[in-house]
Amino acid sequence: MAESVARDDLDARIAEVSENIRTLIEQAAGVSGAADDDLIQERLEEQQALYDELIKQRDALDNAS
Repeated sequence: MAESVARDDLDARIAEVSENIRTLIEQAAGVSGAADDDLIQERLEEQQALYDELIKQRDALDNAS
């Protein structure tokens, strides 16, 4: 049961981070200027790293069961 809750939590967090990435990509398409581009790129890299870590955790949970 606890694994199911953990899996559900990971899936929800993955969906949230995925939406954040989509939003940042849309923002990047609509802005101009190096400072804005750098900030959005930094945020995208942070969100992508978080997404990758969450996927890794979910895969490890799946492999443990």
